[in-house]
Amino acid sequence: MLYAGIDIGSQSTDVVIIDEEKKIKGYSVISTGAIHKNAAESALAIACSNANCNVDDIKYVVGTGYGRKNISIASSQVTEITCHAKGAFYLNNDTRMILDIGGQDSKVIKIDNLGNVVDFIMNEKCAAGTGRFLETMARILEVDLSEMGEKGIQSEKDVKLSSICTVFAESEVISKIAEGDKCEDIINGIHNTICDRAIGMIQRLSLEAVLTMTGGVAKNRGVVRNLSERLGISVFVPEEPQIVGALGAAVIAYEKSNRR
Repeated sequence: MLYAGIDIGSQSTDVVIIDEEKKIKGYSVISTGAIHKNAAESALAIACSNANCNVDDIKYVVGTGYGRKNISIASSQVTEITCHAKGAFYLNNDTRMILDIGGQDSKVIKIDNLGNVVDFIMNEKCAAGTGRFLETMARILEVDLSEMGEKGIQSEKDVKLSSICTVFAESEVISKIAEGDKCEDIINGIHNTICDRAIGMIQRLSLEAVLTMTGGVAKNRGVVRNLSERLGISVFVPEEPQIVGALGAAVIAYEKSNRR
């Protein structure tokens, strides 16, 4: 039997399929687009193809994320907080804190030694310090989003951005370009701005020794490096940080099905 988790976020829809041993058989990450139902069906079809299975082979599906109520195939829905905690703990059971920075929101989750959620903070009213913020800055700098992490690491000068608001930061970056600051230095300043926001949230819950970072921004090596250096700890990043919520949903699907 197979079990699936479908995570519909504002930017991407992610699916993970696991087997009876809770091993990942296949997954997919696609753009959410305007219609959540279509995104869920397309992502599931791709994940099934990667897992070499059919949708009918899946015994139980858990939906999570921003658009979880629009997943018609889901047997049940679970909050993204619970799913991210479950997925991060599954990947590293030493994890006690999760920082998830997605396309339009960010969250910090504190868990116990069994992976249960103890406390959390969400920032969902502003895109500052999220993937959308990075996309906007990349567009202004005319740099591919996937290259920003490496370019930021090459910085040799600390360029400080005073605003974390996407609109004001956009004007500030344009000013930095006009002043002749190097692209790499500006990008490093952008990364530190994201870290400022994340660290503020982390400190409100008190930093734990083992922090796992998930979400698309976790693929940015510059952000991860700066965050690790400023917190004074090693930040654990999964091989594919975007699917952690869907993975947690798949594990919950397995547990729910077997309890029944």
